[in-house]
Amino acid sequence: MTHAETEPETEPEIEITAELIRNLLREQHPDLADRPLRLGARGWDNQLWRLGDDLAVRLPWATESADALLRKEHAWLPGLAPGLPLPVPVPQRIGEPSGRFPRPWIVTTWVPGEPADRVPVAVTRGAESAEALAAFLTALHRPAPAGAPAGRGRGGPLDGIAEQVAEGLGAATERGLIPDPDAVRAVWEDALAAPAWDGPPMWIHGDLHPANVLTADGTLCGVIDFGDLCAGDPACDLAAAWNLLPDGAADRCHAAYRPAPDTATLRRARGWAVHRALGGVFIGEAGDLGRPGGKPTWGPPARAALRRLAAAPQPD
Repeated sequence: MTHAETEPETEPEIEITAELIRNLLREQHPDLADRPLRLGARGWDNQLWRLGDDLAVRLPWATESADALLRKEHAWLPGLAPGLPLPVPVPQRIGEPSGRFPRPWIVTTWVPGEPADRVPVAVTRGAESAEALAAFLTALHRPAPAGAPAGRGRGGPLDGIAEQVAEGLGAATERGLIPDPDAVRAVWEDALAAPAWDGPPMWIHGDLHPANVLTADGTLCGVIDFGDLCAGDPACDLAAAWNLLPDGAADRCHAAYRPAPDTATLRRARGWAVHRALGGVFIGEAGDLGRPGGKPTWGPPARAALRRLAAAPQPD
């Protein structure tokens, strides 16, 4: 996500209300229709409504791509979820387009916790969170089967996003959004020069930024939004150690991950972390300025990630 992508692709055509959702449930899943219902969050692609204590309804509300992402989660995540050591929102039901609402929607399990962009991992629990993140990624990163979805710009060779990152670095430098752009650029250029992934395409989450990881009591407690689940380079997900964990914890996460990542993978992970953090910087700036699609809470973790990357030595 770049500074040019801080607004949804389309404007919502239908207002999503509790009454609308209850009517949809009555039509397609009447056994769930009388449960308590309340708004949970408005995300980039979907609105999330809590349904009782243990379920949630997710409905696409702005982006055109959200429909396919929900169907992807419904198709693939139930088979992966039992092997993951952190709670994830497991799809339970699918809602089909209808005259009342012309887009698909899903009912998933509810994962309690607070998004890490709002409640970051506590410094005192950094080591524990590093181990938890490593265990989650170790469990997820398995060879993906034939027919697994490809990423939409996630998990492929870094040269596929090189123009986007160069544009972002230039804009961030011009606007004074990062304190040491030359050091960040050096991290990116080193990652771009690293050997490409030559292993089998692995299952990856593809979108592990702080708003998609939950915390409780200072440590990681869940991972949400698998819309970008795809087959690709695990370095894309290993970047999350820089974006989610406090200072000094990224190395511990990578050391606990299995199989141990080689130097080239760690170099590429740093590049993906730069890409992710740049997007967070621009979305945070848009939020600070009150622009549509902006999220003020995205800025601080993104700037912290860039600071860590700029200060850390290159992997040996």
